[in-house]
Amino acid sequence: MKTIAPLHRWFVALCFGASLAVAAAPPPNIVWIIADDMSPDTAAYGVRDVKTPHLDRLAAEGRRYTRAYATAPVCSSSRSAFILGTSQIITGLHAHDVERPQPLPPPYRHLPELLREAGWFVTNAAAPGAMRNGRVITKAKTHYNFTHDPAQMFDGNDWRQRRPGQPFFAQFQITEPHRPFPIPATYDTAALAAMKIPPNYPEHPLLRRDWYAYQRSVETVDQRVGAILAQLEAAGVLEDTLVFFFADHGRPMPWGKQWLTVEGLQVPLLVRGPGLTPGSVESRLVSLIDLAPTALARAGLSVPAWMDGRPLLDANFPERPQIFAARDRCGDAYDRIRAVITPDHLLVRNFFPEISHLNWSGYKEDSYPGLPLLRVLHSDGKLDALQDLWCQPTRAVIELYDLARDPAGLHDVATAPTHHTTVATLRRALDEWIISTGDRGALPDPATEPTKADIQQSKRADYQRKWQARLRQAEPTDLERLAWWEQSYGLRPATLAP
Repeated sequence: MKTIAPLHRWFVALCFGASLAVAAAPPPNIVWIIADDMSPDTAAYGVRDVKTPHLDRLAAEGRRYTRAYATAPVCSSSRSAFILGTSQIITGLHAHDVERPQPLPPPYRHLPELLREAGWFVTNAAAPGAMRNGRVITKAKTHYNFTHDPAQMFDGNDWRQRRPGQPFFAQFQITEPHRPFPIPATYDTAALAAMKIPPNYPEHPLLRRDWYAYQRSVETVDQRVGAILAQLEAAGVLEDTLVFFFADHGRPMPWGKQWLTVEGLQVPLLVRGPGLTPGSVESRLVSLIDLAPTALARAGLSVPAWMDGRPLLDANFPERPQIFAARDRCGDAYDRIRAVITPDHLLVRNFFPEISHLNWSGYKEDSYPGLPLLRVLHSDGKLDALQDLWCQPTRAVIELYDLARDPAGLHDVATAPTHHTTVATLRRALDEWIISTGDRGALPDPATEPTKADIQQSKRADYQRKWQARLRQAEPTDLERLAWWEQSYGLRPATLAP
């Protein structure tokens, strides 16, 4: 453990204009509670199909952010950005699931290192009770696209092991609602029927049950949050701690994860702690890269000039005209997309418009029942025009969504004459951002990475192994996969298992 910084670094400030040094309040402890793959799907955000009393408590006792966005719609790219406080396209950490991570290039340093250097006790832990596939999780997720040794990056996995009076920064990783969702043994038929599914998804029993499972997984997130709050309360530190709850990106559904959509980028962000007005709501644009500089500012430390984020709890937090997001290779799914978000609009630029939204992703093809379902319904002509968009073979180069009228960002208005000026203005802003950041996504993959063919072959083999175990077929058809998912969700007799 590094030597703790002198106490005066934290507790004493000189009162200019007075004759005495006055003790300042110590900095608050800081806790990040991070969910995997979750949109703002809680009661506090207006979703009445879920029961989230602990998350609602955070909103009631603190601040709820209504316009918080990830910089990437996928785990490792987003996590690499918010732990550094700068966009992943600047640092070269833009690809998801880097095969051979490399050390961080100078001058970049991650938040845990900066806080430990200043004497903070820094931990990373799986949330109490965390499970995956029926097994208790003991190793906390990091999933950064740079080399890191958790034993060197953190002081441990329990903030309660700190020295007396030592401030702490604790991360809690919640695996839910990442797929696979636990499939319910039974269904509340009234709740199942009452669920509101977005209109871009087809009405189908399988999709409805999959959505139901997602919402129950969100309720599990809430239970994990409750256990963390209880731990802080039992130790008597909750009132001296800033608690942040957020997700690394949006929900794992066909229009969500991996896409620069509202569903893929917008996340819940709830903050409770000293100095925050209970029940307050913040509607300014917030990016997850604001979280690292926020932690440094609250710790009384300087924010490095290379951090793009801004301390969101400071009185001078800006009314941003825009924030940005990016998507690049996701596993074996190659792509390059950039987006700019303003208070009223989302503009998306597809660099490879010839690629369908159903661009092959081994991970999604073995874990998303909605993908074979969409293709089968498309073939049968059972999708409306909006639902059928994801099945089209190509995409527009530029998409524009009028978020003031269409908050979910479902209807592309880029070609409407009334939006020509908006498109031109936002394209210019996006181009300037790409140039000013030196967007690393425009460069070839580094020589340290395997070739595209090798990555795709490896991921395809993973996909084939999973379906071989499920159906004794390495390459089942969409109809066969759909039947397996319907059986798994109790919509067919159990006749398909090997």
